[in-house]
Amino acid sequence: MKPISLALTLAAFSMMIPMSFAQDARLLVAQKGDRSLAIVDPVAGKVIANVPENGITGHEVAATPDGKLAFVPIYGNSGVGKPGTDGRNIIVVDIATHKIVGNIEFDHGVRPHCAVFGPKDGLLYVSTELDHSITIIDPKTLKIVGSIPTGQAESHMFALSHDGLRGYTANVGPGTVSVLDIKARKVLAIIPISSNTQRISVSMDDRWAFTSDQTAPRMAVIDTHTNKVSQWVPLDGLGYGGAPTPDGRWLLMPIPDANKVDVIDLKTMKPAHPVDVCANPQEVLVRPDGKAAYVSCMSSNQVAEIDVRTWKVSRYIATGKGTDGLGWAK
Repeated sequence: MKPISLALTLAAFSMMIPMSFAQDARLLVAQKGDRSLAIVDPVAGKVIANVPENGITGHEVAATPDGKLAFVPIYGNSGVGKPGTDGRNIIVVDIATHKIVGNIEFDHGVRPHCAVFGPKDGLLYVSTELDHSITIIDPKTLKIVGSIPTGQAESHMFALSHDGLRGYTANVGPGTVSVLDIKARKVLAIIPISSNTQRISVSMDDRWAFTSDQTAPRMAVIDTHTNKVSQWVPLDGLGYGGAPTPDGRWLLMPIPDANKVDVIDLKTMKPAHPVDVCANPQEVLVRPDGKAAYVSCMSSNQVAEIDVRTWKVSRYIATGKGTDGLGWAK
């Protein structure tokens, strides 16, 4: 009997392990310092391509539902409300070929920032900060097809309800959240939070919206039925780009100054599992299967992968300079 090679043994063993996501899935990472988009193989845990953005940098990224294209709004070289260049375009990247295949140009500087695909209509919604609006784009024609005013300045981050009917913007300097009627394309409410607020996310059942006070270590829990702050959740520092797990049980909230992620139990609305991560965590992306979460760490140029079953970092993925926004392409 001939001996079985190690390679064949490993191949056979790997076929017995159920994959929790498609092997060709990709993690997308906006690298502000390098002015590029990193395309990461989440199985191998390494960058397989860096796509230059050909100019000023993008902070966020969103993939089309079919996982073929990435849309990167080119924001500029400054922070919210600070002087600097005003981005005026969105680049489109073919994820498989690692090439720029399209460009959406605005006729003036708008600082486009956060891009979200509508769960029902397939349209792309992008926060256009200097216009105090959300711009609506047809991703097939790469044409602007509409706009929704936010009624506030510095509408930086944006989230959609899972039914696609409501939008929520975190208006940084005003310290408010705008509630938008997506179909009617109008503002329904403006919710005061504090003198400064950052980031926004929505619970899986659309019952709550979450944003972080930037003047105190606490998170606002907004009742989406009343459009009012229902309660405050204490944090281990100023929070940033949180995200819920697909089962609706947990919310992962980065705490940049503490180099950790607070895991909040959404049943009790209390922090339950602090996770130490790399330096200056910015944003969380929970994998669609709910088994892992990825945390971008801007100062250490890494992405931390958290095992959601154990609440431990399973590995660090080296990326480029200024690691920030994350996207998932299935």
